[in-house]
Amino acid sequence: MPTAPAASVLFVCVHNAGRSQMAAAFLTHLAGDRVEVRSAGSLPADQLNPSAVEAMREVGIDLTGRRPKVLTTEAVRASDYVITMGCGDACPVLPGTKYLDWALEDPAGQGVEAVRPIRDQIRSRVEALIAEIDTRRKA
Repeated sequence: MPTAPAASVLFVCVHNAGRSQMAAAFLTHLAGDRVEVRSAGSLPADQLNPSAVEAMREVGIDLTGRRPKVLTTEAVRASDYVITMGCGDACPVLPGTKYLDWALEDPAGQGVEAVRPIRDQIRSRVEALIAEIDTRRKA
Protein backbone atom coordinates (compact mmCIF):
# COMPACT_ATOMS: atom_id res chain seq x y z
CA MET A 1 0.00 0.00 0.00
CA PRO A 2 1.53 3.36 -1.00
CA THR A 3 2.17 5.84 1.78
CA ALA A 4 0.90 9.40 1.73
CA PRO A 5 3.45 12.10 0.90
CA ALA A 6 5.22 13.58 3.93
CA ALA A 7 4.20 17.08 2.80
CA SER A 8 2.82 19.11 -0.04
CA VAL A 9 4.91 22.04 -1.29
CA LEU A 10 3.92 24.90 -3.59
CA PHE A 11 6.66 27.09 -5.10
CA VAL A 12 5.49 30.49 -6.30
CA CYS A 13 7.24 33.22 -8.27
CA VAL A 14 5.87 35.89 -10.58
CA HIS A 15 6.20 34.18 -13.96
CA ASN A 16 6.54 30.51 -12.94
CA ALA A 17 9.18 30.34 -15.65
CA GLY A 18 12.45 30.12 -13.71
CA ARG A 19 12.91 30.01 -9.95
CA SER A 20 9.74 28.17 -8.96
CA GLN A 21 10.12 25.69 -11.83
CA MET A 22 13.73 24.94 -10.86
CA ALA A 23 12.76 24.52 -7.20
CA ALA A 24 9.88 22.19 -8.05
CA ALA A 25 12.12 20.13 -10.33
CA PHE A 26 14.83 19.83 -7.66
CA LEU A 27 12.33 18.82 -4.99
CA THR A 28 10.78 16.19 -7.25
CA HIS A 29 14.23 14.91 -8.25
CA LEU A 30 15.62 14.77 -4.70
CA ALA A 31 12.55 13.73 -2.69
CA GLY A 32 10.70 11.61 -5.23
CA ASP A 33 7.16 10.73 -4.24
CA ARG A 34 7.84 11.48 -0.55
CA VAL A 35 6.71 15.06 -1.22
CA GLU A 36 3.86 16.35 -3.39
CA VAL A 37 5.20 19.23 -5.48
CA ARG A 38 3.46 22.12 -7.26
CA SER A 39 4.59 25.39 -8.77
CA ALA A 40 2.69 28.44 -9.99
CA GLY A 41 3.04 32.10 -10.86
CA SER A 42 1.09 35.20 -9.96
CA LEU A 43 1.48 36.40 -13.58
CA PRO A 44 2.60 33.28 -15.48
CA ALA A 45 4.75 33.65 -18.59
CA ASP A 46 4.02 31.95 -21.89
CA GLN A 47 7.00 29.60 -21.60
CA LEU A 48 9.87 28.65 -19.33
CA ASN A 49 13.02 30.74 -19.25
CA PRO A 50 15.41 29.06 -21.75
CA SER A 51 18.41 29.85 -19.52
CA ALA A 52 16.72 28.10 -16.57
CA VAL A 53 15.97 25.10 -18.78
CA GLU A 54 19.61 24.95 -19.90
CA ALA A 55 20.98 25.41 -16.36
CA MET A 56 18.85 22.51 -15.13
CA ARG A 57 19.82 20.35 -18.10
CA GLU A 58 23.44 20.81 -17.00
CA VAL A 59 22.65 19.04 -13.71
CA GLY A 60 20.66 16.26 -15.37
CA ILE A 61 17.12 17.57 -14.87
CA ASP A 62 14.95 18.04 -17.96
CA LEU A 63 12.33 20.80 -17.80
CA THR A 64 11.20 20.21 -21.38
CA GLY A 65 7.42 19.99 -21.58
CA ARG A 66 6.77 21.96 -18.40
CA ARG A 67 4.56 25.02 -18.71
CA PRO A 68 3.96 27.99 -16.41
CA LYS A 69 0.76 27.71 -14.38
CA VAL A 70 -1.39 30.35 -12.73
CA LEU A 71 -1.48 30.59 -8.94
CA THR A 72 -4.84 29.58 -7.46
CA THR A 73 -6.22 29.69 -3.95
CA GLU A 74 -6.93 25.96 -4.30
CA ALA A 75 -3.23 25.22 -4.88
CA VAL A 76 -2.34 27.21 -1.75
CA ARG A 77 -5.07 25.49 0.28
CA ALA A 78 -3.77 22.05 -0.79
CA SER A 79 -0.19 22.82 0.32
CA ASP A 80 1.53 22.38 3.67
CA TYR A 81 4.33 24.72 2.58
CA VAL A 82 4.09 27.73 0.28
CA ILE A 83 7.48 29.04 -0.75
CA THR A 84 7.43 32.43 -2.41
CA MET A 85 10.19 33.85 -4.54
CA GLY A 86 9.30 37.45 -5.24
CA CYS A 87 5.57 37.15 -5.85
CA GLY A 88 4.85 39.92 -3.35
CA ASP A 89 1.33 40.29 -2.06
CA ALA A 90 -0.17 38.13 -4.81
CA CYS A 91 -0.01 34.98 -2.67
CA PRO A 92 -3.12 34.28 -0.60
CA VAL A 93 -2.31 33.61 3.05
CA LEU A 94 -4.32 30.79 4.59
CA PRO A 95 -4.19 29.40 8.13
CA GLY A 96 -2.43 26.07 8.66
CA THR A 97 0.05 26.62 5.85
CA LYS A 98 3.73 27.33 6.48
CA TYR A 99 5.02 30.24 4.41
CA LEU A 100 8.67 30.76 3.54
CA ASP A 101 10.06 33.55 1.40
CA TRP A 102 13.22 32.75 -0.50
CA ALA A 103 14.90 35.96 -1.59
CA LEU A 104 16.48 34.89 -4.87
CA GLU A 105 17.53 36.94 -7.86
CA ASP A 106 15.09 36.76 -10.77
CA PRO A 107 16.69 34.91 -13.70
CA ALA A 108 14.36 36.56 -16.24
CA GLY A 109 16.30 37.92 -19.19
CA GLN A 110 19.63 36.57 -17.95
CA GLY A 111 22.01 34.18 -19.64
CA VAL A 112 22.81 30.72 -18.34
CA GLU A 113 26.02 32.01 -16.69
CA ALA A 114 23.92 34.24 -14.41
CA VAL A 115 21.30 31.53 -13.80
CA ARG A 116 23.76 28.88 -12.57
CA PRO A 117 24.37 30.51 -9.14
CA ILE A 118 20.60 31.01 -8.70
CA ARG A 119 20.08 27.33 -9.58
CA ASP A 120 22.70 26.29 -7.04
CA GLN A 121 21.14 28.47 -4.30
CA ILE A 122 17.76 26.89 -5.04
CA ARG A 123 19.20 23.37 -4.79
CA SER A 124 20.75 24.17 -1.38
CA ARG A 125 17.46 25.58 -0.09
CA VAL A 126 15.51 22.59 -1.41
CA GLU A 127 17.92 20.21 0.34
CA ALA A 128 17.38 22.12 3.61
CA LEU A 129 13.60 21.99 3.06
CA ILE A 130 13.72 18.22 2.59
CA ALA A 131 15.66 17.91 5.86
CA GLU A 132 13.02 20.02 7.63
CA ILE A 133 10.16 17.98 6.18
CA ASP A 134 11.86 14.73 7.20
CA THR A 135 12.48 16.06 10.73
CA ARG A 136 8.88 17.20 11.14
CA ARG A 137 7.61 13.86 9.87
CA LYS A 138 9.64 11.97 12.49
CA ALA A 139 8.49 14.26 15.31
